Amino acid sequence: MMEIFNWLAPLFTSTDSVAHIALLYAIVIAVGVYLGKIKIFGISLGVTFVLFAGIVAGHIGFTAPTPILTFIQDFGLILFVFMIGMQVGPGFFESFGKAGIKLNGLAATGILLNILVMFACYFIFFDSADKNALPMMVGTLYGAVTNTPGLGAANEALTSVFGQDAPQIASAYACAYPLGVLGIIGATILIRYICKVRLEEEENRLKAMEEADINKKPYKMHLEVTNKYLEGKTLLQVHNFLNRDFVVSRLVHDGELSIPNRDTVFHMGDQMLIVCAEADQEAIMAFIGPKLDIDFEQQDQPLVSKRILITNPKMNGKTLGAMHFSSMHGVNVTRITRHGMDLFASASLPMQVGDRIMVVGPEDAVDRVANKMGNSIKRLNAPNIATIFVGIMLGIIFGSIPVSIPGMPVALKLGIAGGPLIIAILIGRYGYKIKLVTYTTTSANMMLREIGLVLFLASVGIRAGAGFWDTVIQGGGLYYVLTGFLITIIPILIMGPIARMKFKFDYFTIMGMIAGTYTDPPALAYANSVCSKDAPAVGYSTVYPLSMFLRILTAQILVLFFCG
Repeated sequence: MMEIFNWLAPLFTSTDSVAHIALLYAIVIAVGVYLGKIKIFGISLGVTFVLFAGIVAGHIGFTAPTPILTFIQDFGLILFVFMIGMQVGPGFFESFGKAGIKLNGLAATGILLNILVMFACYFIFFDSADKNALPMMVGTLYGAVTNTPGLGAANEALTSVFGQDAPQIASAYACAYPLGVLGIIGATILIRYICKVRLEEEENRLKAMEEADINKKPYKMHLEVTNKYLEGKTLLQVHNFLNRDFVVSRLVHDGELSIPNRDTVFHMGDQMLIVCAEADQEAIMAFIGPKLDIDFEQQDQPLVSKRILITNPKMNGKTLGAMHFSSMHGVNVTRITRHGMDLFASASLPMQVGDRIMVVGPEDAVDRVANKMGNSIKRLNAPNIATIFVGIMLGIIFGSIPVSIPGMPVALKLGIAGGPLIIAILIGRYGYKIKLVTYTTTSANMMLREIGLVLFLASVGIRAGAGFWDTVIQGGGLYYVLTGFLITIIPILIMGPIARMKFKFDYFTIMGMIAGTYTDPPALAYANSVCSKDAPAVGYSTVYPLSMFLRILTAQILVLFFCG
């Protein structure tokens, strides 16, 4: 028994050994993840519990050398924020539509209110002569809004100002986080009563809007040419005259089925299969002719329909019109599926690696197009490691560029949190223009993101654990809990009613917008549980990219401007 103890003891006591450090992180992360799955009142803290497991480990002396902890913490943060940027990048700029501007404006206002409430609490409850008080309130702020990347950005900025003597703001973050999760959901429920919202009426309202909305989903119909004006006109001429996007995927003339191209001539009595946007179907039908009850796809003919997966990096960013599928390849593309959504195949729509396109034409021609597009699931399953690390390299360089601002103790830098985030957003949106393949499967993105997050949280927790008891019990821990709760709920109780009463958003969209503003998945999960529609997810995804960006950026501005 003694021999076994002597063999195992160095794994837990020899802090400089690789085995000890690996064991430390394995235990902290595994325990934190498992405990984070425990639900209280139906709500769990998720992987954030890794932070609390790290604090316990650090408190009992189960730790590692500071340089190692610092490196793993910073590398985890870089990986985490970069993968977030890659995820939100493709939709970042598209989120600023008509309704999106209002929602993002409300989200930005909520973020500003969080900061203002934080300063109010700082001046009311804390001694402004204490140089650590304001940094600790910044930690409280990011616990209250449940934003871990912001904590990382603030930590990094504090290190640049204070060096190794930087306050351990993770302690304040840990105090405020649990009530932050509960406060977001609780304040959202309170809005329902303040605004006298009835969930059943909201559901019916969304259903009515859904039925009334004519969207851009592909619409398929079989028509017969009865308009005499079209006799002798080419498909291109008809397309230009109507000035609407549509695809004629098959045409029957004199009993012969063919794949039309831009030069195909229309004749009276021709029968065709048309795919267009649902909003355009009535206008197209009125111009060409009535619907038919036949279905060309059910007839015996040498044509095939095939979904082709785009995996060739050279196709990234190319528009359907630029590929000249009908004239050069003898096939037609009738629709595109992207992230599970069907999109109408308009000529101006750029393709992305990971898209699935519906191609119609002779079997040999369809096979040639499939080879050109790649159509290799195996290729997509291989992660684009080069793009990730090229992006991280550029992000670190970009984040290191100093910007001197009068009145600041040190030059402003986006740092290892802000720099990689901005570069990742730009690469995710425009990477195809410089031949970077940015596609990553959702599971791969989540895996890399979660690995980065747990490494960061474990490192922060272990480092903060040694002084956690003194900070919380003797350093005003209850004040961090109280002020954190106020930071959480006050902005929501201001922002929510304004969104409802002034901007007339439905309650479920407001719930999603609040969850996105606080970048809080548990709040989104609750919103989805009380709504059968996708309104919460739409509200969340609309404001999440900008909110995440602002949370990280304001963390550094707060520290560099006010904590120096």
